[in-house]
Amino acid sequence: MVSLWGSKNGGDDQPRSGDATPPDGEDIRQSSSRQRDPDERSRLLPPPRREGFLDPDDPAVTPYNLWSVRALRFLTLAFLIITFIWWIILLVSIFVSLPMMASRGSGYVSFAFTTLTAANLLIAVLFFATPSKATQISGLIVAVFLAVDMIIILAVQRLRAEEGWIGIATIIWAVVIAIWNVVADRVVAWGKKEEEERLTGRQETRRSLREWCAVFASTIIMVILAAVVFLLTASLILRSRDATLTPPGKRYYVDGDQYKVHLACVGAVTKDAQGNNNPTVMLEAGEVPVEDTFDDWVYDAYQNGTIDRYCYWDRPGFGWSDNAPSPHSAGMSADALSEALSQAGEQGPWVLVSAGVGGIYSRIFASRHVRDIKGMILIDALHEDLLSTLGSPGRGFSLWVRGIISPLGIDRLAGLLFKGRTREDRVYGRSAYQSGKFLRAKLQESLVAKSLTKKEVIAARNILSPETPLVVVSSGIKVRKDSQWEKKQEDLTKLTDKLVAWDVVPGAPHEVWSTLDGRQILEKRLGELVKG
Repeated sequence: MVSLWGSKNGGDDQPRSGDATPPDGEDIRQSSSRQRDPDERSRLLPPPRREGFLDPDDPAVTPYNLWSVRALRFLTLAFLIITFIWWIILLVSIFVSLPMMASRGSGYVSFAFTTLTAANLLIAVLFFATPSKATQISGLIVAVFLAVDMIIILAVQRLRAEEGWIGIATIIWAVVIAIWNVVADRVVAWGKKEEEERLTGRQETRRSLREWCAVFASTIIMVILAAVVFLLTASLILRSRDATLTPPGKRYYVDGDQYKVHLACVGAVTKDAQGNNNPTVMLEAGEVPVEDTFDDWVYDAYQNGTIDRYCYWDRPGFGWSDNAPSPHSAGMSADALSEALSQAGEQGPWVLVSAGVGGIYSRIFASRHVRDIKGMILIDALHEDLLSTLGSPGRGFSLWVRGIISPLGIDRLAGLLFKGRTREDRVYGRSAYQSGKFLRAKLQESLVAKSLTKKEVIAARNILSPETPLVVVSSGIKVRKDSQWEKKQEDLTKLTDKLVAWDVVPGAPHEVWSTLDGRQILEKRLGELVKG
């Protein structure tokens, strides 16, 4: 009989030789493992002992465990929100200048740097937990170029004046954020290493497919940003070079000292037999700065003795003039010209010569100086009924898009490298239309063409003295091809009751003075008005 507490054999529980009780399943597996021959799946080393450590892929292994990393991400998000609000303000200021937000430049440069800063911060937020050396290096390159941009803007007086406090604050903010992102990426990389060593026992050198995709995407975007900031730097260097070009006249503060316009006069004031001043010719540019070929034929007339003196100016955003606050109408430009003439001591009387859209500006100026106007020449001038072509939504949007990308200076850099464009070309010549200032001025012109400007020119038509001598010179090509243009040119001849002549120059384009016949007719009519 078996004892309740053990066997009769002294407590041995060994099975008797006749028993067939098999070992449990675990013993069987261990025994078979010891007896199995090694193959390609056999471990050569014993399994590692990782008591107390987590798997590297565990979601708990994250740099966000550190309060310093969480604080960095919170601050980066706050900086992104602040930058976005500033971006909205600058966007609105392109169309309507907010109080204390008007600048003497185009405003597109500040907008470009703010967009760059917002993109830099957005990348940092999206890929915050995936730091990489490539992102740090490209971010450092961006920071260096931005620092160079900051130095250029602060060092060049003309750029500093055009960008104003808005541009200066924007570029400084861009530099600070670029440096911040590089430092934050390094701190996150350190925090990731610390948490991996603490929670998994070692630093993880592998990356998942998701992490590799994030690193690749962030690197590609940062390389693009580096290329963008390189173009911005090259464009600023070009602008600093153009700023050394001395204007032929003088720049005057107007509109409460908000911006400067350029005014120049050629020749000395002469007097008639009664001691009164002889008329001075006043030029008003059309679609491009007046210095771009328009004043050539007038200078020839001056050299030939046809006229004794002439003056010209750059409308806001043209040539050496600053941009005006938005909105800005043709009447506001006429007021700016009046203010500049007063500061220069110019009293007239005037014979106004204008081309294209410049005819609108001259007519408004004439209506506000009725007694000082001794004659007008309209050269293929735009009629007020056709202002809708300037104010079309498609044209306005196109000007806005071209203005937004103008700080990159792609077309100006290409003109310099491949076409030999000079600073004269970029300031007032063939490439002037590519500058941000010019595009901003044209956008302002487009925004109010069908509203403020049209009201002003309609009022000017009623105010203009009917005794003002008038000459209308039209393009033969445009008159022949466009019957509506011909009718509007004919209507311009009825602005006053003293039409001296309406000349349609055969074969002449819109720039009538570009042909020999056009120059001869213009000089002849100009002499008649000045001497008559």
